[in-house]
Amino acid sequence: MKRIEKTIQYLIGAGMDPRTENSPYLFFIYTSFQERATSISHGNTGRLAKAHGEMKLAQICGKIASDEKRHEAAYTKIMEKLFEIDPAGTVLALADMMRKRITMPAHLMYDGCDDNIFSHYSAVVQRLDVYTAKDYADVLEFLVRRWKVENLTGLSAEGRRAQDYVCGLVPKIRRLEGRASERAEEALTIPFSWVSDRQ
Repeated sequence: MKRIEKTIQYLIGAGMDPRTENSPYLFFIYTSFQERATSISHGNTGRLAKAHGEMKLAQICGKIASDEKRHEAAYTKIMEKLFEIDPAGTVLALADMMRKRITMPAHLMYDGCDDNIFSHYSAVVQRLDVYTAKDYADVLEFLVRRWKVENLTGLSAEGRRAQDYVCGLVPKIRRLEGRASERAEEALTIPFSWVSDRQ
C-alpha cells in the first residue's frame, strides 16, 4: 500500500498535462474522450474483479464507471452545442486535440522505481483487455458520430482538411490495433512495486 501511496504523491506532484492549452474547446474534447475511456476501463476492471470473486472491488469499479458516464454525458452535450454554434472552430480544435493524442491523466505516473511505469501499466491493461487500442478507436468513432463531424458544412478549406483528418483517423487507428496487441504480448511479465514487485 505504501508504494501505491508514493505513486499517488508523485503523480500529484507531477501534475497533469492534457495539452488543452487553456482552451475550452480542447478541454471539453479531452474530457469527453477521457471520461468515456475511463468509464470503459473501470467497467472492464469491475468485470475482471467479479470474475475473480472480488465483489467489493467490482462494486467500487462499477460505481466509478457509472459516475464517469454521467461526466461524459455532460461534456459531450457541451461539445454538441459548440459544434452547433461554431462548427469551424470546433472541428479545428478536434483535429488539433487528436493530433496531440488523448493521453490519460496518469501518463506522468511514477512509483519511485520505474521510469516507464505508465508504459508498462498500459501494456498490461492492453493485454488484459481492460483498455485497448480498439477501445481508443471505438471512443473516437462514437464521438465523431455523436457530434456528426462528417456532416459539417460551410467549412473553410482548413476546416474541411481538419474534418477529413478526424474522419479518417478511426481506420488508421484500427490498423494499428494489431501492433498494440503484439507489443502488449511481448511484455508478458512486468513487475509492479505496488504488488510487492510481483509480476
